[in-house]
Amino acid sequence: MHAAQRLFSHPQYWAECFGTADYLPMSRGEMDQLGWDSCDIIIISGDAYVDHPSFGMAVIGRTWEKQGFRVGIIAQPSWSSKEDFMKLGKPNLFYAVSAGNMDSMINRYTADRKLRHDDAYTPNNEGGKRPDRAVLVYTQRCKEAFSDVPVLVGGIEASLRRIAHYDYWSDKVRRSVLFDSKADLLVYGNAERAVTEIAHRASRGEALKDMLNIRGTASVISELPMDWDIKDSTRIDKPGRVEPMPNPYMYVGEENSDGSSCASQSQVANDQVEEQVIRILPSPGSKQEFILLPSYEKVRNDPVLYAHTSRVLHLETNPANARTLVQKHGDRYLWMNPPAIPLSTEEMDEVFDLPFQRVPHPAYGNARIPAYDMIKFSVNIMRGCFGGCSFCSITEHEGRWIQSRSQDSVIREIEKIRDKTPGFTGTISDLGGPTANMYHLNCKSEEIHAHCRRLSCVYPTICKNLKTDHSATTQLYRRARALPGVKRVMIASGLRYDLAVEDPEYVKELVTHHVGGYLKIAPEHSEDGPLSKMMKPGMGTYDKFKAMFDRFSKEAGKEQYLIPYFIAAHPGTTDEDMMNLALWLKSNGFRADQVQAFYPSPMASATAMYHSERDPLHRVNYKSDKVVIPKGERQRRLHKAFLRYHDPDNWPMLREALERMGKAHLIGYGKKHLVPPTQPANHPSAKKYGSKLNPKGHTGTAHKAKPNLPTGGNRKKAPRKGTVLTQHTGLPPRETGGRIKPKQKRR
Repeated sequence: MHAAQRLFSHPQYWAECFGTADYLPMSRGEMDQLGWDSCDIIIISGDAYVDHPSFGMAVIGRTWEKQGFRVGIIAQPSWSSKEDFMKLGKPNLFYAVSAGNMDSMINRYTADRKLRHDDAYTPNNEGGKRPDRAVLVYTQRCKEAFSDVPVLVGGIEASLRRIAHYDYWSDKVRRSVLFDSKADLLVYGNAERAVTEIAHRASRGEALKDMLNIRGTASVISELPMDWDIKDSTRIDKPGRVEPMPNPYMYVGEENSDGSSCASQSQVANDQVEEQVIRILPSPGSKQEFILLPSYEKVRNDPVLYAHTSRVLHLETNPANARTLVQKHGDRYLWMNPPAIPLSTEEMDEVFDLPFQRVPHPAYGNARIPAYDMIKFSVNIMRGCFGGCSFCSITEHEGRWIQSRSQDSVIREIEKIRDKTPGFTGTISDLGGPTANMYHLNCKSEEIHAHCRRLSCVYPTICKNLKTDHSATTQLYRRARALPGVKRVMIASGLRYDLAVEDPEYVKELVTHHVGGYLKIAPEHSEDGPLSKMMKPGMGTYDKFKAMFDRFSKEAGKEQYLIPYFIAAHPGTTDEDMMNLALWLKSNGFRADQVQAFYPSPMASATAMYHSERDPLHRVNYKSDKVVIPKGERQRRLHKAFLRYHDPDNWPMLREALERMGKAHLIGYGKKHLVPPTQPANHPSAKKYGSKLNPKGHTGTAHKAKPNLPTGGNRKKAPRKGTVLTQHTGLPPRETGGRIKPKQKRR
């Protein structure tokens, strides 16, 4: 793989003489206290400023500060005018714009496109403090504030919208966010390496628009370079002309039409050969190469080309072999460099050792920020995920390459939490990351890894070249819980159980010491059809893990439960698949408290399926079979209803669906039935649909159901045996309470 300069080996910028700020300044007053007359870089963010390594804005800001730059933050500015964007003055180098830790549209709307009224990344959980499509809006306001200041866009919203992408909320393919925002440069991924190079080159006077060769960035160009080879991928299934291999030893000016050397001709053999100049042709592949993708206009109008483009993009995510991708937008081109070189363990340690205060900025006073509350006692031990789940965008943002911290670095952070974080009572809430158990798991061979283009290291089977020894994780758990002042270390990140079963010692360690009564895992479905489109293992692996979990829990003398996650309405899911999942849930005693339908997030493979009705996990052409896509509010509601088969509110819809599917034999009062034929006698809909006491019911206007009111205020229900969770939004779980049962009428 290409060598990369050590992250913090650059000569520091001259402003390092001002030292380290307790908090990156959010006001002119704080700048004055630091002795600054201006900021070199100003970050605009859709999140509240929490100086913690789990918040991207803080990580990038502290990274720039370590390089010697003066960094200010404008968090959640009012976007109604340019005034808030000018409150720290004019930045010397550039604005850096991010929507925050989440895509602003996912943060604001549910999977059913309903408006959310809260925001976990805002003080007091208040909604509406960031605009829709925040990257576009913030960039426009920055340009209005100071038209001559360049703008760098990044964060997960820009990262996942870096090429032409399907936008679920407008139900159309949109241009790269770089074109719509008119920003000067886009950075994708975690980006410490890229933003460091950008800042240093900008400090030397180079324009952001001219930085075309930084890995992990995308820019706009007017014409294609002539000194690069083009791999044309703009069409599907069109065989090109096979050119003969050129002879590198040719006499100048005497090539024959067949490419052979003149010296090879028989008539030359008898002639006197004069001294000639020989030209050595470059060998094939010696030039740099980019892949030309179908244009924005093509993928906007052709779903099959969209699926093809998605597949090419996902095949070009390995930093060791990824090529530059180019996509035409109108008369210009999007130029997307390969992903940045992953950080080494030493560099990861340096990033997490930056002087984070680990609390929100003092300007927020006693306001509660739910996203911070969720992670303030947790530790991120690694980045990346090689699972390749098609509905997840982690790979497109962080990559498949696992970047792990050292054990010493993790232990130091736990000690900081113990000694500095207010409210710590001895429990570390999580040691994890995108996945709980990929710490220090990578390919056994760097050479094999450098040539690999697999979409997943664990699907359809675990790659034989993948390390599955969890001993590093097991040792870390033991060191963490042995620390003075640490009473418990919990694991809250999702567990990749198909990997865990490869190391029973790890499972025993986890179950015996690190499960607080329940453990989250994600089978996602029970049926092979949807699972094949999700790139998830079958239920046989779940059963194997459950047997190990139950055995080790019993040996430890603990009553513990698995909390599985499931997704409704995923591409490739039929009504019968959801019915079979409901039967599996009932037979295993599970009842879902919360239900989340598939959410088509930008750039995910499953989103490409949803839009194109083709499967980009395999080679796509115009004859490819269509994928079943549950679309429309009614069908998505039905799939969610199957997950909550036990809820009387859903029984009428399920009865109707079962009869339509020819499965009326599943309607009844027995254990083998899915739903009863009537409503509960005390249910508001009993008069309309009938009950045991009044089986016929009537077809008049149904009574309006009472809202589901929480009991005992907003107390959070503790998970119990049979609980199922199906949220995949990245938001903290919403507080839910029990229901008040409608009172029965006295007779």
